[in-house]
Amino acid sequence: MITTRFFKPTDAKKVATMIATTLRTSNCQDYSSDYLEALIAEMPPAFFIAKAQQTHFYVFESDGQIVGTGAIGSYWGKATEFSLFDIFALPSFQGRGLGRKIIETLEADDYFKQATRVEIPASITALGFYQHMGYTFKAGHDTLDDEQLYRLEKFPTHLH
Repeated sequence: MITTRFFKPTDAKKVATMIATTLRTSNCQDYSSDYLEALIAEMPPAFFIAKAQQTHFYVFESDGQIVGTGAIGSYWGKATEFSLFDIFALPSFQGRGLGRKIIETLEADDYFKQATRVEIPASITALGFYQHMGYTFKAGHDTLDDEQLYRLEKFPTHLH
């Protein structure tokens, strides 16, 4: 069974390790090892402690092990636009509903509930998954940006 809770600073090392493992395993067919190692170097434990202070950062656990993460926070300080960040599922949990659970958790968050637009920077690896979850190319731009990510967005329908 997977449990969900907010990130605690004591999770930072485990989160950094889990994300590094996921990137090296799941994203290696779409990105060079140099790209992935540079990305991993930008995300030490302190990165996640800082991220959790700026976002609603969730961890997903199975038998006490962190197997997934996801965060939602303001899009460049805007009050009604938000971004999803750091969505990762441990490779051994991919294809088993964890990614869906992460997205559903973020979409149930108070930030998402007040959003007119939610953006997600999507890896090549995760593009199909996010499209399946209802996210579309931002402004129709279906090309990779300078960070080698696709920019996707969703316009929540809960607003009147």
